[in-house]
Amino acid sequence: MIHPVLLCGGSGTRLWPLSRKSYPKQFARLMGEESLFQASARRLSGDGFAAPLIVTGDPFRFIVTEQLAQAQQAPQGILIEPEGRNTAPAVLAAALWLAKQDADALMLVAPSDHVIPDADAFRATIAAATPRAQAGDLVTFGITPDRPETGYGYLELAPGADTAANTPQTLARFVEKPDEARAQDMLDAGNFLWNAGIFLFTAGAVIDAYRTHAPAMLDAVAAALEDADCDLGFTRLSADPWAKADDISIDYAIMEKAGNLAVMPYASGWSDLGGWDAVWLESGPDDQGNVCSDHATAISCEDTLLRSETPGLELVGIGLTDIIAIAMNDAVLVAHKSQAQRVKEAVSALKARGASQAVQLPRDYRPWGWYESLAIGGRFQVKRIVVNPGAALSLQSHHHRSEHWIVVEGTARVTVGEKVRLLSENQSVYIPLGAVHRMENPGKLPMVLIEVQTGSYLGEDDIIRYEDVYARG
Repeated sequence: MIHPVLLCGGSGTRLWPLSRKSYPKQFARLMGEESLFQASARRLSGDGFAAPLIVTGDPFRFIVTEQLAQAQQAPQGILIEPEGRNTAPAVLAAALWLAKQDADALMLVAPSDHVIPDADAFRATIAAATPRAQAGDLVTFGITPDRPETGYGYLELAPGADTAANTPQTLARFVEKPDEARAQDMLDAGNFLWNAGIFLFTAGAVIDAYRTHAPAMLDAVAAALEDADCDLGFTRLSADPWAKADDISIDYAIMEKAGNLAVMPYASGWSDLGGWDAVWLESGPDDQGNVCSDHATAISCEDTLLRSETPGLELVGIGLTDIIAIAMNDAVLVAHKSQAQRVKEAVSALKARGASQAVQLPRDYRPWGWYESLAIGGRFQVKRIVVNPGAALSLQSHHHRSEHWIVVEGTARVTVGEKVRLLSENQSVYIPLGAVHRMENPGKLPMVLIEVQTGSYLGEDDIIRYEDVYARG
């Protein structure tokens, strides 16, 4: 069995404003009806694959479980990083977790935000690489390049190796992201592949590589796993030893130093969606080179991406060439396609100004569902709240605000003090300041309500939790 290890962190800057730190791109529906994370889990499932092992951060743990459930996938484990330390500690934590069960366990490490349209071809490539991994080699996957791409790292194959082979080849070296001239030279040379950041090896083999090339990291991560806390199906790695692990990629920490490397070429479609230009390319431009979402219209445009991510907000482009325009209800991005890699500069500028749009989506996802602010004033806020079937908010109270709840879809079970009542559509309830209360959805469909908050302070930190099924403080 191959154990998929899905890396599920990220800062969400390259596809802003749709992707943000609070909800990075792997969870968004960028390509089709599934999120990239769901598509990754489904792609690495079925015959020959064990249930996935997920490595993610605390803010995303319930998003992960909800999206896996929607994709009808059950994880074998979810490791929670106390903080992001790049890929080297994350991969090692997964390897140590698997090695407790079987040191020879084959693990396929993959980012959860890649697009690989031909799942069967990718599975066949994994099968072709498996014997080398079982023999103790560290196999990395290289993508056959079709353009001089400057957004990817490269893999240089050794003399005599074949970039079109259907078996693993010998790797000469890793090459950093090049400038355009160097990228063209490597494309012309014909012995370079894009570095996909996907790896196949046994847990024991990669642990041995850490023991040789990064022993301090091995000690730190092993201690973080040994002292981990387990709750609600999550394995929370211990923060203090985890902080001692270097913040470094597995390429730098291990792969560039190891002697038992092999490269498995992959010639079918692949993209890491590293920018909006990649989304445009992977979305299949029409005869004029345009890609438009359902709420976007292109008039006399060429080679342009127009996406409105908000129903009811129509985006229209007229006479545009090589333009990216992404419209949301709280932020709009307009950029030349050649400048797509600079979007993260915009995020940095917004952070410097203290703009919440830099990191926070208007829709805030919680373990029980989500909410979004519809209107905010000096002493009031109006929210739309959606509670998943069978889910419940914590039993709580507030020091500084009172609330009105109006049910607009479904049925709510509402607790206020000692009283519990059911509210159906178009019914409402008042929550006085300081009252202990809870909202639940006892039905089989999502429950939607409008919440009107009034008070002197409306921040999310004005909350005292008495009971919470999600073990939040």
